[in-house]
This record gives sequence, C-alpha cells and structure tokens, in this order.
Amino acid sequence: MSNLIYDVTDDNFEEVVVEKSYERPVVIDFWAPWCGPCRVLKPLLEKLANEYGFILAKINTDENPHIAQEFGVSGIPDVRIFINGKEVDRFVGALPEPKLREVLSKYIKSEADKLLEEAKMEYMSGKLATAEKIYEELLEKYPENKKIALEAAEFFIKEGRLDKAEELLNSIKEYHKEYFTKAQAVKELITFKRWCEELKPENELDKLLQEGACLALQGNYKDALEKFLKVVQMDKTYKDEAGRKAMVAIFNLLGEGSPLTKEYRRKLAMWLY
Repeated sequence: MSNLIYDVTDDNFEEVVVEKSYERPVVIDFWAPWCGPCRVLKPLLEKLANEYGFILAKINTDENPHIAQEFGVSGIPDVRIFINGKEVDRFVGALPEPKLREVLSKYIKSEADKLLEEAKMEYMSGKLATAEKIYEELLEKYPENKKIALEAAEFFIKEGRLDKAEELLNSIKEYHKEYFTKAQAVKELITFKRWCEELKPENELDKLLQEGACLALQGNYKDALEKFLKVVQMDKTYKDEAGRKAMVAIFNLLGEGSPLTKEYRRKLAMWLY
C-alpha cells in the first residue's frame, strides 16, 4: 500500500485521520466487502489519491462498526473529507469521476489541475509555445484524463491545429458520458474557427455567422449568441439551420446551469416555435 493509502482501524485512526489531516487533506472511505458501489468507487479514490496527493483512509464498516456508528454512517460508500482535524465535506454513494474531481477540487488541486491553470495563464500572456509544451506534457502523462483532452483540444483549435484537436475530441467516446456532450460542442469550435477565418461573406447572414464565430472563439459567448440569434430571426433554415446549431453548441459548452444558456434558450424557442 502506498504511503497515501491506509487501512484504518481503532488503533491508527487518530494518527492517520486526525494527525495527518493537519499536513494534507484526508479522505475517509467507509466501505464493506459486500458493497457493489464501494467496489466501483475504490479504484477511483485510489487513483485520485495518487494524483491529488490526499491521504485515503479506508474503513471497513464490518470490521469497525463502532467507528462507523460514531460517524453516523447509515449507507455506504460514505465518504468524508477531513482538513485540520475537522470534517469539511461528505457524500454518500459512488460518484462519477468528474463529480468526484469537482468535490475534491474545492479543497485541493491535483498536479494536472495546477498545470492546466498554468497553461491557461501562459496562453493568456501570449506565451503560446510554453502553453503548448505544457498541454503536450499533460497529454503524455495523463492520456486517459478526458478533461485534459478537452482543454487541450480547445487550445489547439484556437491555434489552428484542427487535426490535432479533432483527434483528441474523437478519443472521447459516447461511454465517457460526463465528457461526450462537451466534446461534441467543442467540435463545433472547429466549425467556428473555419467560419471565422475562412468564410467569405456573400450576404448579411454570412457576416453574422462569421462575427458570431470569432466572438465565440474569444470566449465572448453573449455577443456570439446575439449574432447567431439574429441569423435565426432572419432565416432559421439558413445553411442547414446554422444559426440554431451554433447556439446549441454554445449552450453545450456553457452547460445547462449557465444563466446565458437559460436566457438564450428561451429567446431561441420564441423564434423557433
């Protein structure tokens, strides 16, 4: 067992969970051998412990019922996060990997997350070669991390390396449920890149598509949505419903929880139906 992963009992609970939580976050995993969801969660937590550098304290509730009782565990897997001797978060059930990363990221950043942030900062500072080097290293070190594949694809699209971006996006399959929709939306950025740089406007609608595409690539999604909405208002069937499809791609990029998505879905619906 690595020096980050421990089987915890009465004898070492104080040392592993309490004392070590002053040095780095401790994630307690209450589990049992007969529990199916526990078996799903276990390898994920072990992988992420090594990636994020937290202590994983595994407590078998069959063998340590009193500890489970003390913590009020009623269903498993039951996961608690300890920092500085105190519980700061908890969840019950086997969360999918992206959700698990989301919870952990509130308290600790993985090495990959730190490097992704660094790559973004370098890109924003205009140091494109440095940013590219970081993305290439991340892809080599974490080939199965679909979050990295997505962010790197967005970078390569902006840099005009569309084949590389497409290759990364095609590696995200339908069974990567948490990433697939976003990957399909990011593929639309390739279309935006082509519209922005290659489209030769022949009329007002083409001009709006081109302007919206360039704005979307800059991350100015509100103004981009306005341009695409105008296309829908003027001719909703233009170029195989290009305006509507472009808006839907941005909704998928932003996510359903985004205020912009909600606002412009309503506006789009008004013109479509």
